[in-house]
Amino acid sequence: MKSASQVCYPWGMERSTRQRRAIREVFLETDRPLSPQEVLELARKRVPSLGLATVYRTLKGLVEEGFLTPVALPGEPPRYERAGRGHHHHFLCRRCGRVYELFGCDLLESALPPGFQAEGHEVTVYGRCPECYSQAG
Repeated sequence: MKSASQVCYPWGMERSTRQRRAIREVFLETDRPLSPQEVLELARKRVPSLGLATVYRTLKGLVEEGFLTPVALPGEPPRYERAGRGHHHHFLCRRCGRVYELFGCDLLESALPPGFQAEGHEVTVYGRCPECYSQAG
């Protein structure tokens, strides 16, 4: 019989703490990749005593479990997003640094020269998010 401190997830059994639950909930409620600092700020609304070291340890564990996947952007520190989101690209706001998901992609169908066979690609679009664009006035 499971104790109250353990929860069964599709990838197995794990110890569940308030901090871990808070971080997991942040990703379930957010539809964009987050930096560790963003995770800390959002999760502290639930657990004010949460520290950055705990965030990093939890992110590592959630990646190992398959719940999160790291997002690598050129010249940027890693962000994290929920795994299994399907093929997509990213938009990086150059003003606030937030990253957003961009779904839909016809790049390979329209851009490859005849006879070329693509095996994968990564695209990052840079610009300003709506909030930053409206503030730039």
